[in-house]
Amino acid sequence: MTNTTAITNIGTLVTNNPDLGAGPLGQIKDAALVIEDDKIAWAGPTAEVPPTDTTQDAEGRAVIPGFVDSHSHLVFAGDRTEEFNARMSGQSYRAGGIRTTVAATRAATDADLEANLTHYLAEALRQGTTTFETKSGYGLTTADEERALRIAKAHTDEVTYLGAHIVSPDHADDPAAYVALVTGEMLDACAPHARWIDVFCEKGAFDGDQARAILTAGKAKGLLPRIHANQLSYGPGVQLAVELDAASADHCTHLTDADVDALANSDTVATLLPGAEFSTRAEWPDARRLLDAGATVALSTDCNPGSSFTSSVPFCIALAVRDMGMTPDEALWSATAGGAKALRRTDVGHLAPGARADLAFLDAPSHVHLAYRPGVPLVSQVWRAGVRVA
Repeated sequence: MTNTTAITNIGTLVTNNPDLGAGPLGQIKDAALVIEDDKIAWAGPTAEVPPTDTTQDAEGRAVIPGFVDSHSHLVFAGDRTEEFNARMSGQSYRAGGIRTTVAATRAATDADLEANLTHYLAEALRQGTTTFETKSGYGLTTADEERALRIAKAHTDEVTYLGAHIVSPDHADDPAAYVALVTGEMLDACAPHARWIDVFCEKGAFDGDQARAILTAGKAKGLLPRIHANQLSYGPGVQLAVELDAASADHCTHLTDADVDALANSDTVATLLPGAEFSTRAEWPDARRLLDAGATVALSTDCNPGSSFTSSVPFCIALAVRDMGMTPDEALWSATAGGAKALRRTDVGHLAPGARADLAFLDAPSHVHLAYRPGVPLVSQVWRAGVRVA
């Protein structure tokens, strides 16, 4: 037996389907949605809403798709307050700071790690995030990477094996041996718990040849590639992502014209993570350059204890509009439909009929307020799979 709910008197509904409303966001004014069980069944003007079992009045609020956060690192212990304080006092960001979190994560119990994960997931959910990806990468031993993924898999389908976050401190003098571990025993243990494989392709982490070997080994085990690319410097990461048909190249801060062209002519999404630039005082990614070239752009938090300790997609939207050349419409699309494309999902990131009923109410008449009123907790309700969860 089905159950239907109508949400009426929506000030502005963002569907992300141009066939349903105005512009690329498919916006409908004075709109209504019909939810049938866990999916969207209908969207259109309130005056035309069909009969349903129950009705909720949105009282003029905007309704948007739930955010799709396609890049986070939430299985960890401890924090790096001292490192952040030092960075804000003049020190520069380096990839090696990850080792601090590795030590804390290895020392934590499974219960500690799961409690931390669920804490930050609940925090993100309250701010409108209904789909999230998260990674391993703070264990860097076979046992610790396997348990991180096992814990994460209990809370999301979008789980990424990131044994290649940095070279493990245990193999500091023999990086080749660590690559062999990541592509051998560790991969065998971790692959059953993950959908994706990732690598930090950067000076101080893994070079292009190492990254190719790691991602290729993962593909052979049935894992789909994504890659930390071109964050701290120019490098081979973006080109490698396109070569291997990675779902996304993440960070994309330092890009050549050839990198931009490669992304624009591929199915690889450029996932931008402005929380990292905010927290490291680094150069902002040039979203305008990517968008004007025709690349698909996603916007995510990169929530992690070292370089981007925010779970707030609205905060990242405000940064993208203010400092990365995005319009409010582009930023919202990138944080919803763009994130879905970065996860190669068609069931989330939009509110057209057939989509999973993941949505957020805003205490505002328009999604533009997410950038217009930065730092204000505008998300007043969150629904996931047709059920109000926040």
